[in-house]
Amino acid sequence: MRVLAGFPTLFAVSLLAAAPAASAAPPAPAPSHPILGIWKLSLPTLRCSETYRFRGDGTTLVTSAEEVSESEFSIPDKPSDKGFYKLEDRIVKDNGKKDCSGEIMKVGTRATNFVRFHPSGGLFLMCTDESMEACIGPFERVEGEEA
Repeated sequence: MRVLAGFPTLFAVSLLAAAPAASAAPPAPAPSHPILGIWKLSLPTLRCSETYRFRGDGTTLVTSAEEVSESEFSIPDKPSDKGFYKLEDRIVKDNGKKDCSGEIMKVGTRATNFVRFHPSGGLFLMCTDESMEACIGPFERVEGEEA
């Protein structure tokens, strides 16, 4: 489980139990979706960082310490009336090594989180629901690299 100051992140925030299931790949996000690209989450208390590559085919590549994992995600083209995007994710590959918090993620783990972008487009927070009460971040856009 990835952690920011004791707070579970992307793959474990709202769903702590793995639920492996075969399913079709989620639809790819719109080519102009703000989530696409490379994002970095710094974890200073753990002296570690995580890099998330949200790709146009609806997959994500995550590196966290020694861990490398891939997931499939779905996200709507537009935010809700509250300004959040519902992000659903399922891990499909993992190298079985420890992440920044020393945890090992399991293939099949699913999570649903809510993403809120800063107006600049260069930052986002990830929250457990459509409020700012339980969020992690900021995730910072990494410029100048290919997703």
